[in-house]
Amino acid sequence: MNGFIWLASYPRSGNTWFRLLAASLALEGDAAPDINDLIGHSAGARLAFDAITLLDSALLSAAETDRLRPGAYRAMADGAYRDPAIPTAAPAPPLMKVHDAYRYTPGGQPVFAGARGAIVMVRDPRAVAASLAGFLSCTVDRAIEIMASDDYALGRGLRSWPHHMPQTVESWSANVAGWMTQTDVPVHLVRYEDLRRDTAGVFRDAMAFAGATVSPAQAEQAAARAGFSTLRAQETAHGFREWSALKRSSDARFFRRGEAEGWRDELTAAQIARIEARHGDIMDMLGYTRATAPDPLLQGTAPCA
Repeated sequence: MNGFIWLASYPRSGNTWFRLLAASLALEGDAAPDINDLIGHSAGARLAFDAITLLDSALLSAAETDRLRPGAYRAMADGAYRDPAIPTAAPAPPLMKVHDAYRYTPGGQPVFAGARGAIVMVRDPRAVAASLAGFLSCTVDRAIEIMASDDYALGRGLRSWPHHMPQTVESWSANVAGWMTQTDVPVHLVRYEDLRRDTAGVFRDAMAFAGATVSPAQAEQAAARAGFSTLRAQETAHGFREWSALKRSSDARFFRRGEAEGWRDELTAAQIARIEARHGDIMDMLGYTRATAPDPLLQGTAPCA
């Protein structure tokens, strides 16, 4: 079956964990997936884009690359280009990681073309805020501001992201809504909280949507191999290269807590209220219960600095 599946998410929503669960399916015995040997496509990888377009993406603006990206993704989907880092015998289906918001070229083409569908991972924005603060080495208040910004992008500087094009993330609400409401490809929603509660079952259903037959036993084994404590122990022992460019503190961890409700002891009441005022409508759509009653005067407004 041609094509690939987008694995779309706002940062810190479980994208990496899901890819490690998928990688576990190719292992034997009780071996755990290696976080520093995580094979897979990334939507913004310069290597593939440059090889397909015969252009140096570092010399192009984000608007210029966006106009060319639909054709590049179609080349990948049609098999006209294969990433040399992906073994020929790599397990199907190919998952393409993407943190970008869903958007269109000036001509009306979807930037993220070529896929057969999209697994969209979401996480309670209150948990995302606490996790994003650690990921970006900033305060929780700053993380809340970033999540409210429709102009936010990861990797604007070549120094920190030399191998990756900028990722136009936008706000948490815009990112989630864009992927969930587009009609170009079918969507399978995975809530991080549900994946934590029933890892094997939720993972198996998502892989079935992607076109892969995973038995209950295989799903249970993948969940055991990619347990959070195992992944965190690997990072403690060897670091996590995929994140090293952003890491600013030796104490910071990519695999931080991995809890569904950890925000309850990490955020203040004021911070919770700010998140819910900005993102409450999408939270309601996804079934995330608000801790505070909605204030009609605050809904849809950006938080104060």
